[in-house]
Order: sequence, then C-alpha cells, then structure tokens
Amino acid sequence: MSDVYAVRTNQKLNFARLHIKALVQAQEASQWSKHARIESYHESILFFLASGYASLLREIAESYALNVDSVSRFADLQVELEKTGQESPEATELEQLEGNSQSWLHKMLSAYDACWSATNGKPQQAAAGASLSEIHVLQINPDHAEDQDMLAEFNAWLDEFRSLIERLRANMQEW
Repeated sequence: MSDVYAVRTNQKLNFARLHIKALVQAQEASQWSKHARIESYHESILFFLASGYASLLREIAESYALNVDSVSRFADLQVELEKTGQESPEATELEQLEGNSQSWLHKMLSAYDACWSATNGKPQQAAAGASLSEIHVLQINPDHAEDQDMLAEFNAWLDEFRSLIERLRANMQEW
C-alpha cells in the first residue's frame, strides 16, 4: 500500500493550518482589503478541510483495496465497499459524523457546500444548528463581529479532524 493519500491528507490539513494562521494575521491587519482577505481565508480553510476529507476517503478506500479513483464523497466509498462486500468501521464512524447535524464534520461539509451557493445579495437567516462559517460564507458583506468565534470553530474542526485521522489510521493498521 502506498502512502500517497495519507501524505495528501496530511498536506491538506497543513495547508488549512497555514491558512488559519494567515486568517489571524488578516484579522489583526488594518488594510482597506482586510474584510476581503478574511473572507478569502474563510473559504480557503474550508476548501483545504474538505479536500483533506476527500483525500481521507481515498486513503480508506486504498486500505481496503477499493477503486480509489471513483471515491470523492462518502457515498462513493460506501458504493465501493458494497461492491466488494466489505464492512469498514471507519466508514461507520464517518457515516455517523456526516449524518449528525451537530457534528463538526457535518457542519464543516455544510459550510464548504455553502461556498458554492449563490445568493441574491440579501443576508440569509441562519438555519438552526448552522455553523458560523456556513452563515458567513452565505452572506455577502458580513459585519465580521463573529470573526473570533469563527476562528475558534476552524481551529476546533482542524483539531477534531486530526483526532479522527489518528483514530482511523490506528484502526486501519490493526488490520
């Protein structure tokens, strides 16, 4: 088994960490482009976290000798596992995290998906349980009053993601 996807997953998490640091610097800046820089880092952090998750899915697929080229979302991993009749405790945990609207993974993926949503320029009402990141991505010109809370949310997601990876990798090595 190659480590190409494990390296890629680690790389994406490192990029997210670097962009979180850049977000902190942008929040402390007093330039005219401060808010645009902050919003761009919000989206880049979400991109790297979501890309890291997609790479993790391929890492899991690789460890089960599945067709990694067809895996980019969790549903793809499930299809590949079903084709081979394999069960995966890693997939079970990810399914629970993705399905729980209060989990960090669900919120992170929802915030990332919100990056692709177009709006008509009017601020949207936050859905119950939505993350601050998702709310701000959907708004055109947020007032940035919750920037510190969003930074804390990004850091928490990164920490949770690292813990998840360590746990899943330890489990995959046992087999």
